[in-house]
Amino acid sequence: MIGVNKVILIGNLGKDPEIVMFDNVKKASFPLATTEQYKNHEGIKIDETEWHNIVCWRGLADVADKFLRKSMQVYIEGKLKSRQWEDREGNKKRTVEVVAENFKILTKNYSSQNSNYISNQNNSSDNERLDDFSSNDFSLDTDSTLSSLANEDLKFNVNRDLPF
Repeated sequence: MIGVNKVILIGNLGKDPEIVMFDNVKKASFPLATTEQYKNHEGIKIDETEWHNIVCWRGLADVADKFLRKSMQVYIEGKLKSRQWEDREGNKKRTVEVVAENFKILTKNYSSQNSNYISNQNNSSDNERLDDFSSNDFSLDTDSTLSSLANEDLKFNVNRDLPF
């Protein structure tokens, strides 16, 4: 049977991406914080923050290096990957990372702050819409996708049978 390994996160970068090169292959890694709110049994609002290790490779790492900065809010799609290694003392270590397949910057006004760089790279005017970049299907399309999903009018016909 075929399995599914898909992760979707919306959170804030804990620090600027760290860049490492391996034989001309770029790797960017950074921590991402996601926070959930709930009320406990006493009615007190509790914030619970979870930290995720994010890894980007090749072209996606290049863009992460150029555009991502500490505290930015991003939407990330990827997959879980665990790896093991031995440290200098010979202790076995294990970690679980999210290998990003694409991301979107959700921080407001980000595209206007960086339009000069993007327009110079793409030879386009500042007024052009920032469409998806082709490498690894990531984009800098600021929250328009999530806004359209939030505003989408979902209508269900209650008189019809469910399709499953």
